[in-house]
Amino acid sequence: MRPLLLGLSLLLMSCGSTIDDYGNTGPAFELDRFFNGELVAYGLVQDRSGKVLRRFRVDMVGRWKGNKGVLEEDFRYDDGETQRRVWYLEKGPDGHYSGTAADVLEPAAGRARGFALNWRYTLAVPVDGEIWALHFNDWMYLLDEDRLINRAEMSKWGFRVGEVTLWIERKG
Repeated sequence: MRPLLLGLSLLLMSCGSTIDDYGNTGPAFELDRFFNGELVAYGLVQDRSGKVLRRFRVDMVGRWKGNKGVLEEDFRYDDGETQRRVWYLEKGPDGHYSGTAADVLEPAAGRARGFALNWRYTLAVPVDGEIWALHFNDWMYLLDEDRLINRAEMSKWGFRVGEVTLWIERKG
């Protein structure tokens, strides 16, 4: 009985969606088109049990020249803390994107298909006076030309430690 339960558990864990599941959907998500200009985001950070740890707002400005872009993010958390991250992005062939920032330990790499984009990266995150290297499995879902929902699962040593959820919309 135990081998059967273990096998079933492993099968269910491997049944997650892939970016190719969204290939025939629309509207088509292009990171360089959506993140170009002024945007605002509202989000929250949850721990692995779902408890909300923090809420925040992000003001963003994206600029692209050809296949290279810069995305400036200014965070304001509900406890008054502020943070700035500047992404350096690159558009590759066939919907592939990559990105780096000062606190990104392993560059973001991923791909857009249909209305979705999935990319993964490792971020240096301060936790209780220490810096943790958290792995992000980041999914963006374009709702229309001006809005998207972003969900990112955070993990450490292969274990899920929390999630970040964002509502992002273009200004003007």
